[in-house]
Amino acid sequence: MKVHILDDWFDTLRGLPCFSKLDGHDVTVWTDHLDDPDALAARLKDAEVLVLFRERTKVTRKLLEKLPNLRLVSQRGTYPHIDVQACADHNVMLCSKIPSGGGVNYAAAELTWALIMMGMRDLPNQMASVKAGNWQSGVGKTLRGKRLGLYGYGRIAKAVAGYAEAFGMQTVWWASEASRACAKADGATVAESRAEFFANSDIVSLHLRLNAQTREIISLEDLLQMPQSALLVNTSRAGLIAPNALLSALEHGRPGRAAIDVFDVEPLLDASDPLLSHPNLIATPHIGFVTEEEFEKQFSDIFDQVVAFENGRPESVIVS
Repeated sequence: MKVHILDDWFDTLRGLPCFSKLDGHDVTVWTDHLDDPDALAARLKDAEVLVLFRERTKVTRKLLEKLPNLRLVSQRGTYPHIDVQACADHNVMLCSKIPSGGGVNYAAAELTWALIMMGMRDLPNQMASVKAGNWQSGVGKTLRGKRLGLYGYGRIAKAVAGYAEAFGMQTVWWASEASRACAKADGATVAESRAEFFANSDIVSLHLRLNAQTREIISLEDLLQMPQSALLVNTSRAGLIAPNALLSALEHGRPGRAAIDVFDVEPLLDASDPLLSHPNLIATPHIGFVTEEEFEKQFSDIFDQVVAFENGRPESVIVS
């Protein structure tokens, strides 16, 4: 089958052991990104299988209408970027394994902790200062004894809580009513109120899936309740925060700093973007899941779905 892999920006997948699962197929790997649906359709006109790299490309009805040869979309995880009904209408099968049970994306948890360390110790400025021959640039903050607020009671957040415990921090939680009940049942400390959660946390880290219920769940009012000394961390999705709320909050100095891995527009290539260029923002380019080990785990599942489809026994079918 003609298999097209989208948005492998660093041509990483060819070097993974799992790539051999596609042996015998006509595989094309695209290492750039196209937003224009007409240009993308022209590129993919012969594709029978699309392999998606997380949510980097939207699969819309307009795109599917121009891909008459397409038979399968294979990816992993949730699929807010895919028009599921349009797939059904065009006889395109969507397969997407959604991990369950005890699987944890430790890569994302580790990046979260790296951003916490960078923000609290002001590492980007310290590194830039010493490389410029200026030695130290300021004074950081010790993590021990600080209060870490985790918004979302899921597997990644629980891994981050484990790191916090090792660093001698107090962890407090906020989440949906049902998740707060689960946290309390597990003996975890839940904030007395949403306002108290934001106002009394030295660090707030977001760990929620983006869906209709959580989109824009973090408001400007929430952020402005944070202390001037506080740090906001977001390695989940930019859409959890109301549009322009983070930039406005930073301009008001509450919180004093943010460290984020996700943006409303990705890839964000405009260095003059007001949020990206803000002096109190630490930014990484959506690399929470970008490790060799995580890629091997995720794309092994994705390529297995391609093989299963070819063999007439499709797996993890969302729509057929």
